[in-house]
Amino acid sequence: MKGKVLVGMSGGVDSSVAALLLQRDGWDVVGCTLRLHLDDPAFPTREGGCCSFQDVQDARRICYKLGIDHFIFNFTDLFEDRVIRNFMEEYAAGHTPNPCIRCNRWLKFGAMLQRARELGCDAVATGHYAIVQQGNNGRWQLRASPTGKDQSYVLYSLTQEQLAHTLLPLASLPKSAVRAIAEDAGLPVAHKPDSQEICFVPDNDYAAFLCRRGQVSEPGDFVDAQGTVLGRHRGLTHYTVGQRKGLGIAFGQPMYVTRLDAVHNRVVLGPEGSQYSRSLLVRDLNWVSISAPEAPLHLQAKIRYQARPAAATAVPQPDGALRLNFDEPQRAPAPGQAAVFYDDDLLLGGGIITQTFAL
Repeated sequence: MKGKVLVGMSGGVDSSVAALLLQRDGWDVVGCTLRLHLDDPAFPTREGGCCSFQDVQDARRICYKLGIDHFIFNFTDLFEDRVIRNFMEEYAAGHTPNPCIRCNRWLKFGAMLQRARELGCDAVATGHYAIVQQGNNGRWQLRASPTGKDQSYVLYSLTQEQLAHTLLPLASLPKSAVRAIAEDAGLPVAHKPDSQEICFVPDNDYAAFLCRRGQVSEPGDFVDAQGTVLGRHRGLTHYTVGQRKGLGIAFGQPMYVTRLDAVHNRVVLGPEGSQYSRSLLVRDLNWVSISAPEAPLHLQAKIRYQARPAAATAVPQPDGALRLNFDEPQRAPAPGQAAVFYDDDLLLGGGIITQTFAL
């Protein structure tokens, strides 16, 4: 045996195949499912999606088929504290958070790693598509998966300690190959659809979720960059930076959301071109594959999960922040989202966008 590994089993095909491959590779595999939140009473008949009751049942079935133990860890309080509370606070501040990044840092590779140690495991594993390796400089590194399903972006906040005890067996496998492995092994989730939504917002209606949690977004003014009132909005949580459709008011020309001003409860709009920024400020930095740079560094940066890496220069600021200057303007960078830095496929680090600068 190579050692003992605790695999996070979501009930989907990726984590199921991850457990199967580790078992075939000689690891003593233990499965676990994280109970992160209770099913939303607004969706009593919901099936599938991440973290649902059905997912727990699917994970249990896979572990039974593989002949491995299966544990369910109740992390609902920690998830509420570290993820949902931040999600609500960020929306109240007019930001656009990415709760999956915080969940990975604090739950899937944080609390789960602690449980793994209590069970005598040497490592944790998940079905994420990214590559973990140790570099020549001794630091643990993340690299983007060469497949079309790279997920390194949502793992940028992992610490060196977490990466040192992380296995990602799907690193370089295309999704089609993963499903084929599952089918050949007779795994009942071989063709289960991937979850697309945020697990605790099953209908992707963030405003409705916040309202159910008692956080009501009050109507306010649409304004232009000079502060001129253009009309009334329904509440900040109904809008995102870069949005053009669904504003509920006609202007005679395309208008885009350029900023959410939570202090004055205003949605700032601008004409075509105003949704682009060439520069932004990033804080809460986590450097992964390299130490924090002390001089300007040319790199590529992604400002959202599905975005293509864009050439930029990262300029360290005296207060510890990073000014990111792009070679070409970027569409709709949003405060609260992550900016993740790469050198080709090597993930250097990342942080949270706190401010954007107009062209």
